[in-house]
Amino acid sequence: MSTAVQQQHVALSQQDVSFSRQDVPLPQRDVPPFRPTAAAREAQRAETMRVLRRMVALPVGDPERERLRDEVVEDHMPYARRIARRYGTHGSTAEDFEQVAYLGLVKAVDNFDPEFGTGFLGYATPMIVGEIKRYFRDATWSVHVPRRMQELTGAMHKAADVLTAELGRAPSLPELAARLEVGTEELVESLDASEAYNTASLDRPVGSEGAEDGASLGEILGEDDPGYDLAVDREVLRGLVGELGERDRRILLMRYFRGMTQAEIGERLGVSQMQVSRLITKILATLRTGFG
Repeated sequence: MSTAVQQQHVALSQQDVSFSRQDVPLPQRDVPPFRPTAAAREAQRAETMRVLRRMVALPVGDPERERLRDEVVEDHMPYARRIARRYGTHGSTAEDFEQVAYLGLVKAVDNFDPEFGTGFLGYATPMIVGEIKRYFRDATWSVHVPRRMQELTGAMHKAADVLTAELGRAPSLPELAARLEVGTEELVESLDASEAYNTASLDRPVGSEGAEDGASLGEILGEDDPGYDLAVDREVLRGLVGELGERDRRILLMRYFRGMTQAEIGERLGVSQMQVSRLITKILATLRTGFG
């Protein structure tokens, strides 16, 4: 084989090898997430404590103190995010919980005392979790509910699960109340409060899906009818008028049903217009007292 032919053969072989390397996918391997060794974690904790000691030794407002504070916060933001992700599916976005977790982290950095004898994570973790739980309690309910009712609602659901497993059926209200050591009426209030966690928009359509002329929820909700209060007032007034004397009832009849003036009423009764005015004032005061 000539030298030129050999060179051409080698070039073609190299092209084939290059083609196979570029176009044939290599098997993918699962790369485990990086986990620092115990020694690395200990070194990181020691470095955090060193930075915090330097920070607290500086006066508030010192630029170096602010830089060290930002350094500790940034180093521990991934840790705060991991805690926040445990709660990110409970009625709010993961970003909301992350922001709350960062707030707890900042508070931990600002309030931590390196000389107290505890590690920073041991101090920061409950503060971050507490901030998230406070947000979950106060901000994820659609309607404000007293804290006692919120806590009882959570305890009620847990107790219901435990009793269902023990009894093999759904527990009754008295059984739940006995387990929680609360009154049945308080438990009913807690059940009502749990309905306030999620609310429906008044603009939500209530007709069949795809219907263009379907009514919204707000359009079919009832409202207070002022006629009911008016009917009640009339019945109360009927009884109060019935308790008046004959002369007082005649005065009311002439003044408010026949439209007579005070002077005309005075002529009928043989008294002055001033006396009629005083009598009407006294009668109306008596009726108002009856409504009170």
